[in-house]
Amino acid sequence: MSSRHTLINKDTHILVVGLGTSGFSAVKFLKQQELQVSVSDITPLEQLNQQHVQWLTQNQIPLETGSHSLELFNTVDCIMVSPGIPLDIEPLQNARRRSIPVVGEMAIAAQYLQTPVVAVTGTNGKTTVTTLLGDIFRHCGRKVFVGGNIGTPLFDYLCGPQDADVVVLELSSFQLDTAGGKDGLRPSVALLLNISPDHLDRYQSLSSYASSKFQIFAAQNQNDIAILNSDDQEITMRQDMWPASRCFVFGQHLSPGRIGASVQGKSVVLSAEVSPQEKQELYDLTSTAMSVEPNMQNSMAAILAARLMGCSQESILDGIKHFEPLPHRLTVIAEVDGVTYIDDSKATNIGAVQASLSSMSSKVFLIAGGRDKGGDYSLLEKVIKEKVQLLLLIGEAKDKIASAFQGLTTIEKVDSLQEAVYLASYAAKAGDVVLLSPACASFDMFSSYAERGDTFCKAVSALQHQTEH
Repeated sequence: MSSRHTLINKDTHILVVGLGTSGFSAVKFLKQQELQVSVSDITPLEQLNQQHVQWLTQNQIPLETGSHSLELFNTVDCIMVSPGIPLDIEPLQNARRRSIPVVGEMAIAAQYLQTPVVAVTGTNGKTTVTTLLGDIFRHCGRKVFVGGNIGTPLFDYLCGPQDADVVVLELSSFQLDTAGGKDGLRPSVALLLNISPDHLDRYQSLSSYASSKFQIFAAQNQNDIAILNSDDQEITMRQDMWPASRCFVFGQHLSPGRIGASVQGKSVVLSAEVSPQEKQELYDLTSTAMSVEPNMQNSMAAILAARLMGCSQESILDGIKHFEPLPHRLTVIAEVDGVTYIDDSKATNIGAVQASLSSMSSKVFLIAGGRDKGGDYSLLEKVIKEKVQLLLLIGEAKDKIASAFQGLTTIEKVDSLQEAVYLASYAAKAGDVVLLSPACASFDMFSSYAERGDTFCKAVSALQHQTEH
């Protein structure tokens, strides 16, 4: 991937909006390039990371806090927004009217990135697939950088010697909105895992959210590889948006003319066109943690990407066998009196909950709720009616969710997650499942989905301790 300095040059004055993890990483990199940099963050000065503030002061980088001034936004040459910044705020709209480029970290990083990129997006599963690909590449003997939305900014890698063999990036829709389009980040391999309603508090419609996801392919050409989920209706119905790059698919079955990965029992099958030996390859996942849905889907995507990037069948299987599933994603916590307790706190949208419930074969006592994200709960009606014995609702959205599922199952509204666990344990019998799968953000009651999951685990642990004694 060649260096393309089209957005900025040595005289460019760049404004970084947002001094979070990715914003600060961008500032350090841009300063390393000896560019003129300023920073604006709406957060009051005393609430910012003081180490970041001190570093800016020592390096004489102007910092505006507490508000975004039109004067500053109008006097720079380029604006880089952090992923969490709404793109419709007035200073950004005014800058666009003045033809000042408003871009994100990926658009700028693309101009300096020299390493082949495998990029992963989707409503659900992208962290699992990104992490799994990183593990597979390491088992393949490759040096790999794993980052992006997964936690480590890409600019951290660019600040170093860029000595990895491959960069694996998780990309959110927010990052793709500002990734530069046709002139931006160009992945050698780009994966679109799925699309289901999410972040509709930020996007006007599911269609605009889906269009954002498809931006992962915008800069690709016929030499690059696109991997898409052929089981996902929101993806297949938009075939007019599929890229001009080489397309491969994954799904339960491959339709005629499609090349990629499919499922055979507990195995993933790659079609002959993917294999250097030009024969079908079988990846038996029976003894691994990836053998149940939705991880069979995640495995198909990762296996296909790794094989197309030249990893051997043996190293791919080795990587999957040693992979440990990430916490708060359909994680079995304990079995108490024959009842299985599962932490799926990361299921913050409707599609994730649908996948989780669909994978259940037992009666489910579902704990859901939190801060509403604008999704359409009616999409869950069928699976709620079929799978859920009791629905326990917490948080700000409990009344809205209760209204959506009235008459489909028994519903209880409770005041805390601990109370929900207690009531579920009282009602469930041996062989049943108590599942935390919220379909909502956590920020009404918790600092993150991880804290919510940890709270659930502690409540189950207390229950287990009580039962043992």
